[in-house]
Amino acid sequence: MTKLTIGMATYKDFDGVFFTLQALRMYQDLTECELLVIDNFGDEHTEKISKDAGARYIRNTDVVGTSAPRDLVFREAEGEAVLCMDSHVLLAAGSIARLKQYYAEHPGTPDLLQGPLLYDDLKNISTHFDPVWRAQMWGTWGLDQRGLDVNGEAFDIPMQGLGVFSSRKDAWLGFNPAFRGFGGEEGYIHEKFRQAGARTLCLPWFRWNHRFARPAGVPYPLFLRDKLRNYIIGHTELGLDIQPIIDHFSEHATTESIQAIVDEAMLLGVSQVPDYTPYVPEPAPPPPPPPTPPQPATQRRG
Repeated sequence: MTKLTIGMATYKDFDGVFFTLQALRMYQDLTECELLVIDNFGDEHTEKISKDAGARYIRNTDVVGTSAPRDLVFREAEGEAVLCMDSHVLLAAGSIARLKQYYAEHPGTPDLLQGPLLYDDLKNISTHFDPVWRAQMWGTWGLDQRGLDVNGEAFDIPMQGLGVFSSRKDAWLGFNPAFRGFGGEEGYIHEKFRQAGARTLCLPWFRWNHRFARPAGVPYPLFLRDKLRNYIIGHTELGLDIQPIIDHFSEHATTESIQAIVDEAMLLGVSQVPDYTPYVPEPAPPPPPPPTPPQPATQRRG
């Protein structure tokens, strides 16, 4: 039985795929785990190293962006639970074993699970995103003191960067299929889980280090239009106020160009909704009736 699928979505990042896969294989407990690589660019070198590392490789370039390949990780996963991660992320020692243990201790959990970002000094962390607009993004790194204790209890967070996130396969609610390019997922998927009655949790031990530095430049396209469009689509789908998005992006684009994107995106936010059925745990069976106490034996008289 495959308990956990560890899937990564990648775009033109051979080095990231290589080191992430090899680190998983060398330093994590992959018993009853599946490795899965979704290649959004399509590269023969990435395909080869994925297969050499024992991962299942799928080339999918139909929709270019961060959400479609991440969503495909969950659709293609064979595991009962899924860990989706970027192809340039390293996990703290023991993370996979503890994640499998968490799912074993919380069967049927509908929650979205994440952990603290561990910075390059391997000391400082950020446990979540604060829901604040900055630099064409919704969310700024924040620290909840409860996350400093690596063995501390899980706690609710408003949102978090999606370098690493996990849920049960049948609890996954999906990204909007109209998303394109980069942006719009953080906060959106968290609110979607909350609206379905689940929680978005930080597990303090579930720490991850992300390669942010890009000396050779970012290989994937980054367009303001994609970010704005995705945010409007996601907020419209979830019934959230879109005015803060318009106010923020008005600092970076003209009113006319923003309005054109907003008009198109609002229609897509209503019409393009993921075909996932919200996960509802089965009710626990009623406890068995207490046993009938034994009746005293009838004594015979001679």
